[in-house]
Amino acid sequence: MKITRLTTFRVPPRWMFLKIETDEGITGWGEPVIEGRARTVEAAVHELSEYLVGQDPRSINDLWQVMYRGGFYRGGPILMSAIAGIDQALWDILGKSMNRPVYALLGGRLRDRMKTYCWVGGDRPGEIVEGIHRARAMGFDTVKMNGTEEFARVESHAAVDRALEKFALIRSTFGNTVDFGIDFHGRVSLPMAKVLLRELEPLRPLFVEEPVLAEHCEQYAKLAEHTAIPLAAGERMFSRPEFKRVFEAGGISILQPDVSHAGGITECVRIAAMAEAYDVALAPHCPLGPVALAACLQVDLVSHNAVFQEQSMGIHYNQGAELLDYVSNPEDFRVKDGFVAASEKPGLGVEIDEERVVAASRNAPDWRNPVWRHADGSVAEW
Repeated sequence: MKITRLTTFRVPPRWMFLKIETDEGITGWGEPVIEGRARTVEAAVHELSEYLVGQDPRSINDLWQVMYRGGFYRGGPILMSAIAGIDQALWDILGKSMNRPVYALLGGRLRDRMKTYCWVGGDRPGEIVEGIHRARAMGFDTVKMNGTEEFARVESHAAVDRALEKFALIRSTFGNTVDFGIDFHGRVSLPMAKVLLRELEPLRPLFVEEPVLAEHCEQYAKLAEHTAIPLAAGERMFSRPEFKRVFEAGGISILQPDVSHAGGITECVRIAAMAEAYDVALAPHCPLGPVALAACLQVDLVSHNAVFQEQSMGIHYNQGAELLDYVSNPEDFRVKDGFVAASEKPGLGVEIDEERVVAASRNAPDWRNPVWRHADGSVAEW
């Protein structure tokens, strides 16, 4: 079997799909993208295609190493996201060629279903109670939301109180019937993270995500000493060498690599194993589309330390398309009692409606995250 062509499709709301074709008629799908930089990743995918066309798609380990090591410069969000989507598509082809799910080729699943959660509240977190009611109606009992809007390096007590009020409202409204994680989104400085974590403890969130920016990951251990709340991070880390430094420094309880950013299934299975060796849980980051989610589930099903799976159903970024709009088998992603059951379908287990993808790609918008500013006019972290 030989790879004959790679085709990319940028589609609403902010996703990009990759189709890899072979001379035996088997095709694989991947989702290589950086949110807001889809065209840049697209260029990288087509540059990497020079290593792939004419090669056997089933030689995944070798092709991965060629893409990673074949160029002098390596790593980072763009190159690792391009490799990630290609890797997903190669695993999809391998599974389809053998009529087996990817997890079966990774040693077999060790769980029958995976716990999932959804987003509520938006970038400027509001209407959270209403959002939780909607999430529960869709089958979710666990949610995640942003913790703050713009947050100064040293913020006022009033701003801290505003951030805390909505989480207190969740507990007063739903009691223990709902679990919630909080995403600081890198918007919070180290001194303010200490304040918020201390004040949040009585409300018992499941975790706090990106308590400070990934480039300040050396602070995770210091923060962990000041709180009983599990700290989570990893969406802006892209390879084992980056995660290695985090594991060695300590402080993280839940690791969140993105299977569309951190080298795909091949690399994320390795990262998950590294995390397990440090007694760190796995909860892959995935506010993206259906191929990314399907790839994440394959990793979850073979990783003993996997605890939660993010997914984008109903997320506030989904303007112009929803998670399952491009899928022909939405029933395989149905959420029941907060879980998604393992699919028996071959490959990634996602059947893409190619006709709809092609139509949507003709006028796909170039999504960009907003640029926020503090009250003094300086740029704020989004």
